[in-house]
Order: sequence, then structure tokens, then C-alpha cells
Amino acid sequence: VTRNPVSGIVKYFKYHPGKYLLAWHPKSSTDNERTTVVVESDAGPLVLFRQIAGAMARRIVWYVNEGDEVSQGEEFGFIKFGSRVDIFVPLDAEVKVELGQKVKGAETVLCKLKS
Repeated sequence: VTRNPVSGIVKYFKYHPGKYLLAWHPKSSTDNERTTVVVESDAGPLVLFRQIAGAMARRIVWYVNEGDEVSQGEEFGFIKFGSRVDIFVPLDAEVKVELGQKVKGAETVLCKLKS
């Protein structure tokens, strides 16, 4: 299950067909099958996140579309057999996790956004 990292309005959504490289491969973020979602957060900044399919996970499912209102922690889809999600936040966000720390969806606070 993949979850919304922030509450807000979906400003952009796109499905990208692609390859099925191993999820940790550096090119998987740009070459693999993936979805790209941009949410204008309630705090103001835009947050971009991607569901990325891997060598085993060859099917991405999503529940959001442009214009939808989403809530932090709410499911926005899933990747069959699991894979990877990338989250891009503004450079001035205050990071709340450490490199290598295990995180859990809808529980771990990744960062605090500036208004």
C-alpha cells in the first residue's frame, strides 16, 4: 500500500509506461513504469511523489486523479508485490529522519514543510 505523504489537492498526475529494472537501480526512477503525483500541500509547498515498479512488481494501481483532495496517510494506491516510492520535498523542508532509518507509511514523519 502506498499512502499520501501530505494533505492537499492533486495538481498533477501522470502514468508513465516503462521498463522493469531492479527498483534500486539508479535509472529505475526515470526509466521504469511509474506514476508521478504532485500535491499542493495544505501548508502551501508542492510535494512530488512517484510509485515505481520494479523487476518483480510489474503493476501499479492508483486511486488519485488531478483535482482530487487527499489526506495525509490515506491510501493513494499500491504496487503489486511491492517496490519503491520516491518523495521530493522543497529544499527548505526540515528533515525528521536519519539516513538508513526504517520508516513506516502513515506513522513515520519524514519532514516538516515550511509555510
